[in-house]
Formats: sequence, C-alpha cells, structure tokens
Amino acid sequence: MRAVVLMALRSHLLAAVQFGPYATDERTYARPLLDDVPDNSLLLMDRAYLQANIPIPLVTGGRERHWMTRAKSTTKYRLVKRFAKDVSYEARRKNPDLPKTYLARATVFQRKGFRPTTILTSLVDAQKYPAADLRLLYHERWEIELGFGEIKTDMLERLETIRSKSPSAVEQEVWALFTAYNLVRLEMERIANELGVAPTRISFVAALRHFVEQWLWAGSTATPGAIPQRLSTMRDRLRQFLLPERRSERIFPRAVKIKMSNYPRKVPPSRNPVN
Repeated sequence: MRAVVLMALRSHLLAAVQFGPYATDERTYARPLLDDVPDNSLLLMDRAYLQANIPIPLVTGGRERHWMTRAKSTTKYRLVKRFAKDVSYEARRKNPDLPKTYLARATVFQRKGFRPTTILTSLVDAQKYPAADLRLLYHERWEIELGFGEIKTDMLERLETIRSKSPSAVEQEVWALFTAYNLVRLEMERIANELGVAPTRISFVAALRHFVEQWLWAGSTATPGAIPQRLSTMRDRLRQFLLPERRSERIFPRAVKIKMSNYPRKVPPSRNPVN
C-alpha cells in the first residue's frame, strides 16, 4: 500500500490523506490533495513530486498558494535573472496539457558536513522572501518525517503489516489509524496552546501512552458524567510531558546507526523438528 499525506508541519495534524495499492505511483495519490491545500500557504514537498502537473495547478487560481522543494539532479532550466545568491529561471516541460515554461526561483546553499543543496520555490520575489528565510522554511520539511516516525514507530511499534485481510477492511483500518493519530495530535495542540508553546514541545510518546490508558479506563469503568473531569485531569498531567526546546543549531551529517550486512539473515532452527 502507498499513502500520501498533507500535514501541517508545525502541529503534525493531518489535513488530508490519499492511499491505495502499492503498484500505483504515489504522485497519482498526491494530485487530489492539491484541493485540500489551504489558501495563503506554502507547500513543502518531496522532490519526487517536482513535475509540472503538481506545482503549476497549485499556484493558479489566485489563492496565494506556493510550493518549495529540493531540486533533482536531472532538473533542467533556463536562466532568466540572477540575484545575489538566488536564481530565477524558467523550466521547460513536455506535458502538452500544461504551459511549456513556468517561473521558479532557485537558492543554492551548503551547510557544514552536507552536500550543496538547491531549493526550488514559487516564491520568486527576492525582496519579500529573503534567501535566509527560505532555507529555514525548507528545513521544516523534516517535521513530516518525524510525523511518519510517530505513526510507524510509536503507534504501530514498527509492525506496519495491516491485520485486515479484505480491501474494505484494510481501508477501514488505515483510516482508523490516521484518525487516532489526529485525535492525539489535536489534544496535544490544545495543551500546547494552554502552555504557550509549540505543539512539537509536547512528547508524543508520553501523550499516546497516557491517552491509551485513559481510553481503556473510559471503556471499562467510566460513566459519561465522569469523562469531562477526567479529561481536565489528563491535560494537567500532560503538562509534565513538556520537552525542552530543540537545539536546531546542532549539525550532524546523515549516517546510519547500524550498518546492515550484505549476507542473508540466518533463520533460527525450528523448535519442532520433524522426526
């Protein structure tokens, strides 16, 4: 199964989801999500979606919607205008249903320990959108990877195999998973607002475990009248799960913790040998 999500990066709330058979290209699932991108917003997307029928429809219609992504090594363009450290250019496309060219802006930068990076965006006004601001915004895209980790590692405990057997049951289970994730994240956002901090400052693992505990209580011994008071007490307890501020100034090159071997995995012997 493939899934594409539209996530609010500063709260990790899911605005929309599209999923389906694995054999279908994920960019096919991404295009319907364009209708759910809100007005006056910036879409940070993976460079796999850098094809004309995604960024061009997004910026048309007068809704003040923009996009930003990292350039591919195969991206071709024609230079139009050069700024101090930025480049605006037109990229030629071959899709007959779309304009042959469209205007974008490239910002090239390099962080210590990393390769040079080219950011492409529809925010072409260099005066209104300085290059330093674009670099900071692009690095927020990592929040979606953290969101995926919360779903796969924390909620599913790395057991990504769906238990359901029929297509309709699989669809129901996946929707239940995303709904449960959003409910946890929504309550975390409310708590963060009460504390005056960013939602990412609340521990997702601690909140998830606490919500599961309260859900088991509500399903076994709770009465309807006791739930609001219990919810208020739960929010007070979650204040203890406030994380320290992130030290985003730290820089570490990407590396793996455990290098996987190229040899096949040894299968343990059967405990019930055949006589």
